Amino acid sequence: MKRVPLRRLALDAYRGISADDEMAEIGALAERLRGARVVHVNATAYGGGVAELLQSLVPLERGVGLDSQWWTISAPAVFFDATKRLHNALQGMPLDLSTTQRALLQSVARRQSPKLPAADVVVAHDPQVVALRHFNADGRPRWIWRCHIDLTTSHPSALALLLPYVQEHDAMVFTIEAFVPASVDRSRVRLIAPAIDPLSEKNVHLHDGVVAATLRRFDVDPRSPLLVQVARFDPWKDPLGVIDAFRIVRRRVPDAQLALVGGLADDDPEGVAYLERARAHAAGEPRVRILTNVDGVDARDVNAFQRAASVGILKSLREGFGLAVSESLWKGVPVVGGNAGGIALQITDGADGFLVADVAECADRCVRLLSDEGLRRRLGDAGRETVRRRFLVTRMLRDHLRLYADLVAPR
Repeated sequence: MKRVPLRRLALDAYRGISADDEMAEIGALAERLRGARVVHVNATAYGGGVAELLQSLVPLERGVGLDSQWWTISAPAVFFDATKRLHNALQGMPLDLSTTQRALLQSVARRQSPKLPAADVVVAHDPQVVALRHFNADGRPRWIWRCHIDLTTSHPSALALLLPYVQEHDAMVFTIEAFVPASVDRSRVRLIAPAIDPLSEKNVHLHDGVVAATLRRFDVDPRSPLLVQVARFDPWKDPLGVIDAFRIVRRRVPDAQLALVGGLADDDPEGVAYLERARAHAAGEPRVRILTNVDGVDARDVNAFQRAASVGILKSLREGFGLAVSESLWKGVPVVGGNAGGIALQITDGADGFLVADVAECADRCVRLLSDEGLRRRLGDAGRETVRRRFLVTRMLRDHLRLYADLVAPR
């Protein structure tokens, strides 16, 4: 098990961005919780939405006076093969784990759990670490399981494997009501949506010259309309469907460009293979750029691509939340998103973006936005306000502090 080194983030940096009443409540909750030991644990410190959330949430918890730490588990590659298979099954693929894979999930948890440091609260993020509580003999901490994935169509055998471990936690956090399995104890459930950090490298303001230079560095024309999807390369994000939609768009907007930008996460063994599938699917289409961290794309480059976009896309088939939606909306860019899970929480169809069900709808809404600058501006402005009110990291911090206070410092 490895501790992720972290700094402290000062809450005062967000004054003038986040609402005053929200900031005041954070201060009051932090005073009640001062010195509380909180341990977040997940599978990886790099790649994917969970790592991005923890990169801001934990430093902010530290900044308001909590003794918060972030730890990742150590496990062999075959463990992450098994957990990716479980992840896919929980999102609806008709898959099952072998007896060996099920035993591996338990053996890793059994070895890793005793290595957790002493804490008042442990927050275990996603299925990779759901069994840690089962093998932890320390009765002092209160345990929270945080589910970041879409469980609306879970394969029954996968859910049956997961739920006994979930039920052992003192609290369970889901993004939306639809993700909550019917059999869990509803009194222990909290709904907390993820959020973005407006001051992170991925979201901080960039000057137009920096944005244009970034595009040119990756051989993208800053003068032509640009569609951008920022997402992992896996079947749930449907990059192949986005490429198909783009080909339809180009019949109406010949100079349009598409950038598929994503990171290869440490805990996603399918990433490289699906990246190659996307590249093969885009063969013969010179106005598609497919880029990852291996090509040198970092958080600030992603920021530049999202700011340069005429339209953001996240055409997910299943989606726990989809941080890229709020990231684009915060930059005033309207988003065409799959009508799935957490995307529908962020987008009100026709008000700050569009929700779509298939390739044809995705292409149609992209063309509509590319053809109407006034519509793009109106939806982008509305989307930025939606994120300011609902999806900034200070709101997520407040929601977590409320939960910690209820567990360890009740009124």
